[in-house]
Amino acid sequence: MPSEVSFASIPLDEPGSSASAARRSWREVWWGLLDQRVGIVPIPVFVVLLAVFAGAVATGSLTHEINMMIAVLAVCGFSCGELGKRLPVFRHIGAAAIFATFIPSALAYYQVLPAPMLKAVVDFTKFTNFLYLFIACIIVGSVLSMNRDALVKGFFKIFAPLASGAIAAACVGTLVGSLLGLDPKHTFFFIVVPIMSGGVGEGAIPLSMGYAEIMNGNQGEIFAQVLPMVMLGSLMAILMSGLLNFIGKRMPQLTGNGQLQPGGADFTRTTARSSGPVDANTVAAAGLFAVTLYLMGVMAQKIVGLPAPVAMLFIAVLIKVFQLASPSLEAGAGVVYKFFQVAVTYPLLFAMGVAVTPWDKLMSAFTIQNLIIIFCTVATHMSVGFIVGRMVKMYPIETAIINSCNCGQGGTGDVAILTAANRMQLMPFAQVATRIGGAITVTLSLIAMAKLM
Repeated sequence: MPSEVSFASIPLDEPGSSASAARRSWREVWWGLLDQRVGIVPIPVFVVLLAVFAGAVATGSLTHEINMMIAVLAVCGFSCGELGKRLPVFRHIGAAAIFATFIPSALAYYQVLPAPMLKAVVDFTKFTNFLYLFIACIIVGSVLSMNRDALVKGFFKIFAPLASGAIAAACVGTLVGSLLGLDPKHTFFFIVVPIMSGGVGEGAIPLSMGYAEIMNGNQGEIFAQVLPMVMLGSLMAILMSGLLNFIGKRMPQLTGNGQLQPGGADFTRTTARSSGPVDANTVAAAGLFAVTLYLMGVMAQKIVGLPAPVAMLFIAVLIKVFQLASPSLEAGAGVVYKFFQVAVTYPLLFAMGVAVTPWDKLMSAFTIQNLIIIFCTVATHMSVGFIVGRMVKMYPIETAIINSCNCGQGGTGDVAILTAANRMQLMPFAQVATRIGGAITVTLSLIAMAKLM
């Protein structure tokens, strides 16, 4: 009978043996491969997921179930972002955010994406509306992580460059349209105003409804006219904000790198004042806190009509001003902010590009006249913000970027603009520019049209 083999009798590799070195070698190669990533996705995981997607499409099992959608949006969103980051020159002026937003729009329009994947992404995006979860966590996290005094001063001062920029942009855009041979009223109401209306949901839709009522026209046809201007204005703002980020690296005296004004960090982690390291319970509590504030904003919208993100923003500011959140909760909110900035931005942009960014509408607005007017409008808005921001002792690049958000495609535009500018911590001020600035623009333009038409 053969004797039993004792594991204890098997000689182990000595630390310096060739077998041990080989074993370390292949493990280190594998670990190194896992550390190579497309965005946040390790390359081996990326390859496996591509195979899973192909199998799911082939077998008809690709649905908008959350696990599948997390994987799809992560792979596709970070792939588009990585392509933009590798473009010479353009990677410095926001190509990653532009690619992550507009490549999926083109892929959807030209039916390059498999039909089951396209349907699943659209259904998931529209059903979950996770854009607002992203905005809630970014706003609450950035507000609670700001320096309190800088936040208060910044909110009062930001209206000066924002208002002056909007007035100047309206005048210059209309004048340029007139010089190009367009009717001034058409230029103002159908090109300039939509750019600064605050996006689609709170901008182009109510604007087209108001125009249709005043002009006794068809709301759908008017919406089709103003929507491309919103999208092109947002694209121009993304490009120019990326360019400002590039300029800021070359001329650091013009920027606070996300800090709105000198004399105090606008975005300061509060971890040092908390009772200890930020644990998982605190991070989870901060995430739920952000969701709670958003739901309070939704209720405020039902009661007073203020857009939910704006109401949430004001509530978060009041909590910060009166120091109603504990230092540990503020620290947890900072971690939540950072997680969503790093892990969710590009997947979100991909989803928005597929679901709510019509490629054909964007392309229909690509005329020389429109491009010149839109460029002059956005450039004036940002330039005046730059100059006035410097006059009121704020960092001019930051104020110009905030002004550009008034020309963005709503919340999606804010995300893309601030991603291109690498200044996501400015989201609270961007929301002021987009939501409040857009609402004021829509209201005043409808009053003006009623008087002039």
